[in-house]
Amino acid sequence: MSAIDVELPDENGTVWSVLVQDIDSGEVLLRHDPETVQDTASVGKIFLLHRLLAEVDAGTRTLDERVTRRPVEAIEDSGLWYLLQASELSLYDVAALIGAVSDNAATNTLGRVIGIPTVQEHTRALGYTASALDDIVRWPIPPGAPKTLSHANAAELVLFMSRLADGTDLSPASADTLRRWLGAGMDLSMVASAFDLDPLAHWGFDRGVWLLNKTGTISRVRADTGIVMSPTRRIAYAVLANWDRGADGRGPVLAAMRRIGEGIHAALAD
Repeated sequence: MSAIDVELPDENGTVWSVLVQDIDSGEVLLRHDPETVQDTASVGKIFLLHRLLAEVDAGTRTLDERVTRRPVEAIEDSGLWYLLQASELSLYDVAALIGAVSDNAATNTLGRVIGIPTVQEHTRALGYTASALDDIVRWPIPPGAPKTLSHANAAELVLFMSRLADGTDLSPASADTLRRWLGAGMDLSMVASAFDLDPLAHWGFDRGVWLLNKTGTISRVRADTGIVMSPTRRIAYAVLANWDRGADGRGPVLAAMRRIGEGIHAALAD
């Protein structure tokens, strides 16, 4: 019996992959098909950020390095850079845009600089074989290009977040940097909606909760993974939902994701 009891709707062909786990004790608070691989939209950008910081740790790149956005990389909708006059930014600022607003233009520029195959090789080397960043952001998606921006399962995303919480795989400075980028995430519409945080400023403890997360959103996908902490407990979660193309599964999925967040919030207070 899971500590969090939530009914996951299956209308509209909705498929879930869910895992909520205490980082320190390993206690599983909620589990539902955590090995099922899902389309995770922008969630896979975490692997791009991780690779960037691994190269910084290796001394082959610095976050002060300046990069120029090419016109073809300025994909609209998710992000801010496509609205800005500046076409040149530091790698730190490019990565901060990805962490805070899932910036598509920043993702495409950084993806070119690092190389998507390099990110994929790095992800596999870390032991994540069911999860990956599949491509840069393209719209419309041309023939022959990957059909998903990223894919993952809840088990591997929870492992990634748990290792990030403990500072595994990166230097202390780089782990702190990645946590800070994800801690600026402004999409609190899913699991994180339960914590009633300020979406524009929630770094550090607010209402007894400290959150960092990364989300993914397209018309048939809602995905949210992150770390939630109280002063005495740390919980990693991944909640991934895909539904039938053309169906409107958003309402029931978001309601269930909030209920999961409420369960996590209650567990932090125990």
